[in-house]
Amino acid sequence: MTRYLNKDTQVCISLAARPSNFGTRFHNFLYDALDLDYLYKAFSTTDLAAAIGGVRALGFRGCAISMPFKEAVIPMVDELDASVAAINSVNTLVNTQGYLKAYNTDYIAIAKLLQRYQVPAETVFALRGSGGMAKAVAFALKNAGFKQGFIIATNEKTGQKLAEQSGYIYQPDMQGVPATMLINATPVGMLGGKDADSMAFTEAEVERAKVIFDVVAMPAITPLISYAKAQEKTLITGAEVFAIQAVEQFVLYTGIRPDQALFEKAAAYARAQ
Repeated sequence: MTRYLNKDTQVCISLAARPSNFGTRFHNFLYDALDLDYLYKAFSTTDLAAAIGGVRALGFRGCAISMPFKEAVIPMVDELDASVAAINSVNTLVNTQGYLKAYNTDYIAIAKLLQRYQVPAETVFALRGSGGMAKAVAFALKNAGFKQGFIIATNEKTGQKLAEQSGYIYQPDMQGVPATMLINATPVGMLGGKDADSMAFTEAEVERAKVIFDVVAMPAITPLISYAKAQEKTLITGAEVFAIQAVEQFVLYTGIRPDQALFEKAAAYARAQ
């Protein structure tokens, strides 16, 4: 159906270092399907404080937050939802008459995917990364009952801190790590990045594992996922994370939850770009 922009149109945006079209296509598809007077647009910024000030001052209804802004945005908001307070990482802002409340729907998405794929809590995992997305993954694993895990990070300070917070073991590399689930929560493999053609784990490490989880959403098939698929591993993809967290954002922005069939259509449309 045809929608016309007007002075009352609610605007939602995303802020990322390297914006993709996934969220824009996903949200606008649902706005059209449900005849909602909303518009979604992706942006990048080199001035996060000014951008968040614009969200508040211009009355944008919502703002998705991606790497590398998930932690830096925290001092700029008015309230933290429990999903943020637990892990100190943000991926969603909701603006209610200039009052900004922060949420983390990445955490919700990861928890749902661990349940969907029925990954046993006894699984030993290696999580590469120590930023905002890594925090969401680590605490989703912790709250799902995973006892044995390793935080693999070249940044010793942030890696040690995340390991201490989540109750797992820090290591700077994979040497001697007996993990059967490998999780990439770094930008390695991300479209447009300097490591777009690389894998966060070696071929030998992938071959020894049973489950491969790459949170990178663009491209949908990263080099890591591509190699693991050829090895017939259980795969959890960043595209799945992105779609689930995006629908949770949609609910926060609009108050409406699309049914499963419509959600799947929107996710398929967003991926077909």
